[in-house]
Amino acid sequence: DLLLSNSCIPFLGSTEGLDFRTLLLDEERGRLLIGAKDHIFLLNLVDLNKNVKKIYWPASKEKVELCKLAGKDAHTECANFIRVLQPYNRTHVYVCGTGAFHPLCGYIELG
Repeated sequence: DLLLSNSCIPFLGSTEGLDFRTLLLDEERGRLLIGAKDHIFLLNLVDLNKNVKKIYWPASKEKVELCKLAGKDAHTECANFIRVLQPYNRTHVYVCGTGAFHPLCGYIELG
């Protein structure tokens, strides 16, 4: 209904089937951060498809192999699902992902 009434703008980056997990709204700068499977997106709130920035952050190949050897599904479980997007300070966001059952965290500079 929203698409038919032209009252929404779909995010075109979602066509990759990235399994979105977490959101962080930065109203002050007009941005939205989205955590997904192996990716972090930084979107403009005025136009979600304008100047999209994307960080590719997969689990290491070794961790993916260990995950598969443990009997997990390679497509739905053995990836780096971004679960935490937390403001750290005015310039950085703290980010954590599952890392194919070997969690990893880091900081993203928003500059």
